[in-house]
Amino acid sequence: MRIEKSALACIPLLVSLAVMQAQQAPSAAQQDKKVHINQIQVIGTHNSYHTGFAPSEHKWYEQLNAKWMRSLDYSHAPLEHQLNGGVRQIEIDIYADSKGGRYAHPAIDHMVAAAGLPADPDFDPQHEMDKPGFKVMHMQDIDERSSCHTLISCLTQVRNWSKQNPNHLPVFILLETKQHPSSSPNIVQPEPFTPAVFDALDAEIRSVFSADEMISPDQVRGSYDTLNEAILTANAGKKHGGWPTLAEARGKVVFLMDQRPVGPVYLEGHPSLRGRVIFTNAQPGSPDAAFVEQNDGTPEQISALVRQGYLIRTRSDDSTEEARSNDHTRANRALESGGQMVSTDYPASEPSSWTGYFVSIPGGPVARCNPVNRPADCVDSLLEPNAAH
Repeated sequence: MRIEKSALACIPLLVSLAVMQAQQAPSAAQQDKKVHINQIQVIGTHNSYHTGFAPSEHKWYEQLNAKWMRSLDYSHAPLEHQLNGGVRQIEIDIYADSKGGRYAHPAIDHMVAAAGLPADPDFDPQHEMDKPGFKVMHMQDIDERSSCHTLISCLTQVRNWSKQNPNHLPVFILLETKQHPSSSPNIVQPEPFTPAVFDALDAEIRSVFSADEMISPDQVRGSYDTLNEAILTANAGKKHGGWPTLAEARGKVVFLMDQRPVGPVYLEGHPSLRGRVIFTNAQPGSPDAAFVEQNDGTPEQISALVRQGYLIRTRSDDSTEEARSNDHTRANRALESGGQMVSTDYPASEPSSWTGYFVSIPGGPVARCNPVNRPADCVDSLLEPNAAH
């Protein structure tokens, strides 16, 4: 009887302890108000639109240059499937096509026919390539197959998914402008990206996403003079600006520019990206610097930039090599670096067919609190507890 009374006496104490622990544990809503979008880490995909090669294309390229074909032998599911699988950063290569039809008849079709190989399925049965607007593919004329042929189509898929999953972490959309002239007379020359073409790009993005569905450079700059000042000093709380919290960013997208050389053209007439949609891939310390791509940076270099406040994208694998050997060395270093976006050709939903290689956040969540600059009380499981995957 004395034992039973003693046990009963402990119940109020245990209940009190449980209540105290529950009160101390932050809720997702409470955490969202304290964690900023540069204080998490997510998995992204490289060339997210890429669907690989049709059978005769594959055979022709393999005979022409087996090493080159080996490096490009990867493909991705449609964007919404990647997002459902936990990907939160995608990459889209874009070509300007102001009049339409510039890339509608790829040279590879003639090359395959000349080699006596069977014709492959039409890469554009809906004739989307005939219409004006930005087109999506890896290399004009020779690597043209995409899960979405136009930028508007790609972005519409993302927006539709976003509306169906309104509580998602921000989706980072990396854009690479393709305009490098070809030395081959058989390859169509790409249209250059001028300030006017970039104006059209911003307009096309805004035709899909409204201002309140995006995180813009103007929002991050806030009342600071430059973007760089905002992301380096905003945590001091002296002015409005800096990277938004998750409470402000859920359900939104962030546009980032892949390559650095086009930044000055995009900045013409828009100092520190005033009025622009896309964050440039900038030199640290420059007025427009908020995002810095570090695909080949060392973990130490990346960690130092993350601590300063920069948003970083890095890569975990390249040219299918790590996937063929199941080598996670580069992936582990990328994850440890604190780069907020770790991009792969093999997310968890799309493992390598050779070895089963894939890249994910340790333990498999959609995101984790950043290993370099996480707030002390950040809880991984609260970042995206209701993820579809």
